[in-house]
Amino acid sequence: MKIGFGYDIHRLVQGRKLIIGGVEIPFSLGEDGYSDGDVLIHAVIDALLGASGLGDIGTHFPSGNKEYKDISSRILLCHTRDMVTSAGYSVNNLDCTVILEKPILSPFRNAIIQCLSEDLHIPGNSVSLKAKTKEGMDDTGAGKSIEAYAVVLIEVEKL
Repeated sequence: MKIGFGYDIHRLVQGRKLIIGGVEIPFSLGEDGYSDGDVLIHAVIDALLGASGLGDIGTHFPSGNKEYKDISSRILLCHTRDMVTSAGYSVNNLDCTVILEKPILSPFRNAIIQCLSEDLHIPGNSVSLKAKTKEGMDDTGAGKSIEAYAVVLIEVEKL
């Protein structure tokens, strides 16, 4: 078994959608990013790539590549899952945390877990999602950015 850790942060700006874990969240601000800016999926991708020794998100999906402009991060996640599988691993479980002041994520928690479990080909009870605030501290606490952390456990595929 191998463990991978991922982290990402994006500014929150006007004129962009807020997409977290593949789910569009109604809000006045969205993530600034080259793709759709899904901070949670970006952290998950880095965790998967790190655990399997395949580099990082910028190596495989570089900003500036027109192919990835405004692309759904779910597409990138599925491609990453396929790379991890091709390297001989399967995803066991995912534990992740999203940090933002607003909006409250609890109404979207099950939908986010469903998207992640579908894309990773693991049961929903193998995905843990927590939402936290920074209680007004730093730029994330001031509502200017959103952060995500992800830890993934992968294991060698059984033959």
